Amino acid sequence: MVLDLVLIGLAVTLFPLPVMAFVLVVASPRGVRKGLVFIAAWLACLVAVIGAVVLLTGGKPPAPRSPPSTAAQVVTLVLGIGLVGYAWYRRRRVRRGAAAEPAAERVPRKAASPDGVSVRSAAALPVLLQPWGMVGAAAATVVQADLSDAGNVVALVVFCLLATSSLLAMELSVVFSPERAHRTLAGLRGWLTRHKEPAIFGLCVLLGLWLISRSLYQLAP
Repeated sequence: MVLDLVLIGLAVTLFPLPVMAFVLVVASPRGVRKGLVFIAAWLACLVAVIGAVVLLTGGKPPAPRSPPSTAAQVVTLVLGIGLVGYAWYRRRRVRRGAAAEPAAERVPRKAASPDGVSVRSAAALPVLLQPWGMVGAAAATVVQADLSDAGNVVALVVFCLLATSSLLAMELSVVFSPERAHRTLAGLRGWLTRHKEPAIFGLCVLLGLWLISRSLYQLAP
């Protein structure tokens, strides 16, 4: 479980779309405050998903090969296949030269108005841009968490922090070195704008294949 959560957390924090949106948020007037709102909403999504799973399981993992355990592995398998399929869908879309962007990806550009991103938008963007397929895979993994084990509790906390680490790093850089941070983040956003498709493809395929292989191994007789 721990390794799965670490890999999923890394994929979530490196996913380009939220990073690009966060750069716009912290670049707007009162960006530090709005960045904190963004991070709080981002963490709230993660905590809500994990909390819902823990409430369902009672903090105790189901017995191996039991129907709930098997269902969690099947969900993981489906999400892994979905991530790989999503990666190939985006790849084909780029090759066809599709002009229209998905609605969620147009939100950050609309937010880049002369007045910057509003506080309300800063709170809404994490919900719209959260990589929910990856978060769903984390939720299916958390089914195996045993809250009576301190190590499992630490793993859940580490996952939330790891999945938020890129945002936290950018927020801290803006707080302690604003001018340098804004130049660096502007360059980062430009780089991601040019390379986001290969990044999304690579992250989704690698994580998807990992989830598929892990779930098939667990489901094997």
